[in-house]
Amino acid sequence: MLCYCRTTYMPMSYLYGRKFHGPITDLVLQLRQEIHPIPYHEINWNKQRHNCCKEDLYYPHSIVQDLLWDSLHYLSEPILKYWPFTKLRERGLKRGVELMRYGAQETRYITIGCIEKSLQMMCWWAENPNGDEFKHHLARLPDYLWVAEDGMKMQTFRSQIWDCAFATQAIIATNMVEEYGDSLKKAHFYIKESQIKQNPSGDFSKMCRHFTKGGWAFSDQDQGWVVSDCTAEALKVIL
Repeated sequence: MLCYCRTTYMPMSYLYGRKFHGPITDLVLQLRQEIHPIPYHEINWNKQRHNCCKEDLYYPHSIVQDLLWDSLHYLSEPILKYWPFTKLRERGLKRGVELMRYGAQETRYITIGCIEKSLQMMCWWAENPNGDEFKHHLARLPDYLWVAEDGMKMQTFRSQIWDCAFATQAIIATNMVEEYGDSLKKAHFYIKESQIKQNPSGDFSKMCRHFTKGGWAFSDQDQGWVVSDCTAEALKVIL
């Protein structure tokens, strides 16, 4: 789960560090009215910092943890607004952009999942709404969309290899291989071609990535994030 936490909080941290927000349109005002039970301008956001629905509070915060977080917000945040401490934030934002750019390029702008992708798109739009990065992200949006009986859906993760591996094993388990010969040939070809043939480019360890050569991802070769159980199931099918 480390990779998902990092790739989610990284664009969130960038947007917070930039203090970026879009224009307040009529749609934004309507969404605020729909989402919040009280008027948006009356919300005391500082009081909401530790306010969590009991059903969502899986692990209650300790007093020490709350004190640490409050200290970071009330003490560190004002300091980071002034030189030379602004340099520290600028360095962090620069590193965040570097990691996001590398991650996007290595996954052919699919990224690791739809949440990370949407947040990264916001970051690149904040950087330059007419820039190449934002346009490349737009081009891979259809990879996450599909139309169901009740309308358009957004997939959290694309699971082609995972689904294909288990479907193939299920067919083999039926002892009806001859009847599914054509499907099995296509599945074998897809899984074989989806094996990742190379490691991430450059000094990937510096970019918080591990070696990937020879493994399989959860979705496809383009996405490129190797998963151990996906590799095991795909290799089982190939063998």
